Amino acid sequence: MNYEETIHYLYQKLPLFSNLGAKAYKADLKNTIALTKYLGNPQDKIKTIHVAGTNGKGSTSHMLSAVFQECGYQTGLYTSPHLKDFRERIRFNGEMIPKQFVIDFVEKTKKISEEIRPSFFELTFVMALQYFAEKKVDVSIIETGLGGRLDSTNIITPLLSVITNIGYDHMDILGNTLEKIAGEKAGIIKSEVPVVIGESLQETKTVFKEYAKRKKAPIFFAEEKFRILSSKNFNETLEVEVMDNETKGKNNYHLDLTGIYQLKNLVTVLETIYQLRNTFHLEEVKVQAALSHIKKLNHLHGRWEIINHKPLVVLDVAHNMDGMHQLVNQISNSSFKALHIIFGMVKDKEIEKVLEILPVKANYYFTKAQIPRALPEYELLAKAQKFHLKGTAFSEVNEALKAAMNNASDEDMILVCGSVFVVGEAELSVKN
Repeated sequence: MNYEETIHYLYQKLPLFSNLGAKAYKADLKNTIALTKYLGNPQDKIKTIHVAGTNGKGSTSHMLSAVFQECGYQTGLYTSPHLKDFRERIRFNGEMIPKQFVIDFVEKTKKISEEIRPSFFELTFVMALQYFAEKKVDVSIIETGLGGRLDSTNIITPLLSVITNIGYDHMDILGNTLEKIAGEKAGIIKSEVPVVIGESLQETKTVFKEYAKRKKAPIFFAEEKFRILSSKNFNETLEVEVMDNETKGKNNYHLDLTGIYQLKNLVTVLETIYQLRNTFHLEEVKVQAALSHIKKLNHLHGRWEIINHKPLVVLDVAHNMDGMHQLVNQISNSSFKALHIIFGMVKDKEIEKVLEILPVKANYYFTKAQIPRALPEYELLAKAQKFHLKGTAFSEVNEALKAAMNNASDEDMILVCGSVFVVGEAELSVKN
């Protein structure tokens, strides 16, 4: 098979979560264990950092990868889902996995794949492990796909586990209370392996502490060590002053990820770096440099990403209640004359609860991504009208974006959000 045929095979032959939702989720690690065993257990040949959480785990993983790269380490990065290109999921020193490796890996594992029928995620995660092992990485940042305890990535024994936060998402799989969801995420905590908690509530903190105690795992809460003193947006940079609560020392960071919600991720990253200080040499000056050009090092997209200025066009992958709360906060801190929101969601999210959060004073362009899980645009429009959101339905993202561009003045803002897949399909040919 050539590369296009290989990708078609992956999408069509293997259960894919973006298409099937929960039906594609394998609630055990059997297939992943079988695949890694078949390949000689590549996970045992590399050092890893494991990152879970409801929101922020992708940004946190990219930040950590940027730091390790800047500090001279050969760095693997595994994240999901991708926006444009499948190979975004697997990176080595910021560069996507080569097409030929994808072809060869799928061919090499075709026999066992047809025997055990792994999911798309299971096979692609093991592909990442094999690639990182062959590249002899110094460290790999591994982002969970969904949950933690039964996530395919949970076969690794990392140097450190990281849980960014807990919120309501994938409740049909992970549970309908914060405690239950926290319990699933806490499943990545390994025996005697330190864990960093980025953000916690009282009910989730108790879960994490109890789980860590059972595993004899040292537990560290980032918000207890570091505190944000100030932050402001300046020239597409988020300028942040952070204080170490123990030493009272202060440092300034200039993030090229400008969403206000990145403040929480920054604190998580700083605590992670602090806990790894005896394992890796991570100079503060290089940490600051890395965080100032994360997008350049790892090509991260869709996190309050500005792709046009007049009008201001922003892409953001927020897609659940917590993420949308943060996005609405970002909107309230932004300057514009009128607001245009291009919005689409998948069927298995808390759609009405998300719609209830959205600002009423906006022009809406309801749309859908071209995947089976997408909620049809007219159904989304009907649901939105119950919350007094006014707009028009469009069958395709770029049709909606074109209409918004035609309607917006130079002083307006256009926001594309609601689904990773909607953002992934957005294209804008003219960037000012």
